[in-house]
Amino acid sequence: MARIRIPSIIVILFVTVQTGFLLFMYARYSSFMPQSEEKPSQVHVLILSSWRSGSSFVGQLFSQHPSVFYLMEPAWHVWVTMYQNSAKVLHMAVRDLVRSVFLCDMSVFDAYMPWKRNLSDLFQWAVSRALCSSPACDSFQRTDITSEMACKTLCGRYPFSKVEEACKTYSHVVIKEVRFFDLKVLYPLLTDPSLNLKIIHLVRDPRAVVKSREQSVKALARDNGIVLSTNGTKVEDSKYKVMQEICRSHVQIYETATLKPPNFLKDRYLMIRFEDLVRDPLSEISEMYKFADLHLTPTLKSWIYNITHGQGSGKKKEAFKITSRDAVSVSQAWRNVLSFQKIKKIQEVCKGAINMLGYQLVDSEKEQRDLSLDLVLPRRQNQFSWSSFNPKH
Repeated sequence: MARIRIPSIIVILFVTVQTGFLLFMYARYSSFMPQSEEKPSQVHVLILSSWRSGSSFVGQLFSQHPSVFYLMEPAWHVWVTMYQNSAKVLHMAVRDLVRSVFLCDMSVFDAYMPWKRNLSDLFQWAVSRALCSSPACDSFQRTDITSEMACKTLCGRYPFSKVEEACKTYSHVVIKEVRFFDLKVLYPLLTDPSLNLKIIHLVRDPRAVVKSREQSVKALARDNGIVLSTNGTKVEDSKYKVMQEICRSHVQIYETATLKPPNFLKDRYLMIRFEDLVRDPLSEISEMYKFADLHLTPTLKSWIYNITHGQGSGKKKEAFKITSRDAVSVSQAWRNVLSFQKIKKIQEVCKGAINMLGYQLVDSEKEQRDLSLDLVLPRRQNQFSWSSFNPKH
């Protein structure tokens, strides 16, 4: 199918109108929403994370829920279209697209896909159970656990209009994104009276992230260039400059959400560590579901157990797929795979994030290889929720 390449300047002008509206709304609602206002009927959840941090896994925990309409990284379309810009410049366009998706207004994709579209034109559409079941596709029921392969085979030819139609039938809209590096960029959404937004901030040990990134170097090269503002040049992150930016963003997001945060963030921010999630899946998932006003079903409990108690730590070709694995083994694989020289460099560029997020530095290869030494520090109860944070602790 022939596809039209739109100049970046045209797309930027297109999103400027939406941006102006959002800035107006932010100025008007910069203080927290009055309690007397009725909340929107839908709940909106943003899974905020970075590449190779377990966010696809967490996304699936929500996607497979029968009450959830889920999209994985819809802002991929923004970055692909305007790849010569920096992540900071693209923040507003990404935010505007995310807002439109939360409101089930899929016309926002017209700027990035101006041709006649099917479901299969949407990035990673087949990992969304909502796009594999009625009313988007007639092949599966909402209560089914769907697989990406089966969905691609049966549902790809349905028209793109089904995305918006399906979205409007769900009580929860959940988006997973890795293209936000500053929590303040999301303030206009958090103060928008048309949204009922909650943020789940997923983090992972930076050393484990690097190990996972090394399995997908080529796939991340374009995004690396956008993060480092290389004007469209692809970059391999051999010097960990991208990791430094990722770690810096996690610190910024966490500090913004917990150190004298605005009132409108109250009860709307939750940090989850990937390592805690894989060690005690049902407990952590129950906490996330409670935060998002969802309930864990018996079918989901069974499915979660199966995908976290498989064999092995995952193959290179499975880097972007959700398969049944030994989840705890996955989270610790970096300790046997990476050299201590790499670990020292990662710890240098990400020391602040490692300390703040509750991970233990290693001072020798012996400590690195000693799996009896737990490098995930115990977290205080509700340490990472907004309401419990106490700067004196």
